[in-house]
Amino acid sequence: MIDFSNYEIWFITGSQHLYGPETLKQVDKDSQAIVDGLNLDAKLPIKIVFKPVLKSAEEITNALRDADASPNCIGIITWMHTFSPAKMWINGLSKLSKPFCHLHTQFNRDIPWADIDMDFMNLNQSAHGGREFGFICSRLRKRRKVITGHWQNPGVHAKLNTWMRAAAAWHDSKSMKIARIGDNMRQVAVTEGDKVEAQMKFGYEVNGYGVGDVTKFIDAITDKQVEGLCDEYASQYTLQKGLEKGGDKRQSLCDAAKIELGLRAFLEDGGFHGYTDTFENLHGMKQLPGIASQRLMADGYGFGAEGDWKHAALVRTMKVMAHGLAGGTSFMEDYTYHFSPDCPSVLGSHMLEICPSIADAKPTVEVHPLGIGGKEDPARLVFNSATGPAINATVVDMGNRFRMVVNNVDVIEPLAELPNLPVARALWKAQPSLEVAASAWIQAGGAHHTGFSLALTAEHMEDFADMAELEYLVIDNETRMREFKNEIRWNDAAYGVGGIRA
Repeated sequence: MIDFSNYEIWFITGSQHLYGPETLKQVDKDSQAIVDGLNLDAKLPIKIVFKPVLKSAEEITNALRDADASPNCIGIITWMHTFSPAKMWINGLSKLSKPFCHLHTQFNRDIPWADIDMDFMNLNQSAHGGREFGFICSRLRKRRKVITGHWQNPGVHAKLNTWMRAAAAWHDSKSMKIARIGDNMRQVAVTEGDKVEAQMKFGYEVNGYGVGDVTKFIDAITDKQVEGLCDEYASQYTLQKGLEKGGDKRQSLCDAAKIELGLRAFLEDGGFHGYTDTFENLHGMKQLPGIASQRLMADGYGFGAEGDWKHAALVRTMKVMAHGLAGGTSFMEDYTYHFSPDCPSVLGSHMLEICPSIADAKPTVEVHPLGIGGKEDPARLVFNSATGPAINATVVDMGNRFRMVVNNVDVIEPLAELPNLPVARALWKAQPSLEVAASAWIQAGGAHHTGFSLALTAEHMEDFADMAELEYLVIDNETRMREFKNEIRWNDAAYGVGGIRA
């Protein structure tokens, strides 16, 4: 359900008529060569589309207007091959709503020391033109990504790849639909928020549905469909003893399969990209959807537990950014700490709903009591997470703005077997330390729910936050508590005193 194939990034080059037709012809030729080279060699997730060089305010305004109007264009790359007087860009940039990246490069990598003359200098003025363009973007308070380096450099390619993925997620957010099945978990604060403001800020819509709206789809599922899905479970996972055909727990697996099929039909019928549920609103369902939510996430749906629509949307956004990358992305929760001085770490998990895209090996399907919610024993996939660098991200409603907080973590192998913990889990060491990371997260008001990813980096999240004009805080190996607390205070002052809503 995630597809980049129709997306385009437009490559727009700035210049001016002053240079004459021959130079402008060369500018066009060089721009086309850069586009062709990036599409061929950079392994970018989205196709770049060349656009002819822009030489006047009218051409710039028309090109940026066309980019905004194109349903396939999800962002633009700007490049100043020569000097492009920035007053020409004011009208077009002022109206531009799609994200853009300023590629501060030049066609040649090296200075041709023996041959350089004024003709070469007049043509290759990116160092000059990029600063003029940068000034007007800053004067207009336009958030954008600036990437500096030669266009054939793999480091530049990596930054373009990251930015493109954020642009794809931002585009997806504009048409995202989140279904709240039931309401928020009673008395919980952080999972609440302003859904109207969220739609204004992110573009996605969040609406509530009764459990009965889902159960009518569940009730329509046939025994044949259920058996077919149970066979799929058996082929993809290891079944716990008793879940095989004729086993004493088989009915629980069949009930879980029926819930998955019905929930999937409900989401497809409504065109939803994500959903929430809560164990306090399950009337008509035999189980809390466990394996259903895990497998739907693996297919690209966003999910949030206990009515947490912000993290359902965030997980979907992260799924889009991570499309095609190695690693996985999941809904997550910081569940319990290991305060041992030898390896202070966090055990992340949830009651049921951890995406198998992060699994280190073939998951096991198991049925156990949940111990909460008062429903029948649910089926779930049990596994350990793969290891490696990862991020935890949260979005919280601060009243006058949304805030994104990201923590870099390092996922490690569990320190011992967990024979009595029948849920999926991940163990990580938080950067810069558990003490600082947890304290900073709490100072920032970060939620207990997160979007967790072994595929993404903090840079992906920062690029998305810039596109959404979000407050962004990162906790990593450079974090120091005094500076972090001051950053929060400065942000509060900027958003409060300045009257800014972000």
